[in-house]
Amino acid sequence: MDVSLKPRVYVETTVPSFYFEVRKEPEMIARREWTRRWWDDERHHYDLVTGIPVLEELQRGNHPCRQETIDLLAEIPLLPLEEEIDEIVKAYMARQVMPKDPRGDALHLALASFHRCHFLLTWNCTHLANANKFEHIRHVNTVLGIFVPTLTTPVELSHWEEVDS
Repeated sequence: MDVSLKPRVYVETTVPSFYFEVRKEPEMIARREWTRRWWDDERHHYDLVTGIPVLEELQRGNHPCRQETIDLLAEIPLLPLEEEIDEIVKAYMARQVMPKDPRGDALHLALASFHRCHFLLTWNCTHLANANKFEHIRHVNTVLGIFVPTLTTPVELSHWEEVDS
């Protein structure tokens, strides 16, 4: 059994998408650069995982670097979609934690929670990495008896301090 001491990070769809972001607005450029910095320099501090829904979302996308975006996740293990995950998604929707689209945010959160990921890494600051929603998510996960991952962005999961060599 492989037991790692590194925190487990569920990589949600927006992270590889922003790695290859092409929009020119300053906010989009900043997110792209933060994502690349995290992916290139920080990810080795963590055990990365993702889910089949991430790959499906990336494959449905219509963007110029679609294949490169998918390829970025080629070495990342996929978490299995256990039966219980569907029930967790239904509970999230019933308790209005997430929008009604079960293929979206609720499924990512359910995967990360069920599989005890320390972090769910995302740029979705509307439904996931949103401090105003976290208490509701924490409450529902506690009621369901499942793990509560930290919902965060690449910029928040970066090591910013300078280390003396």
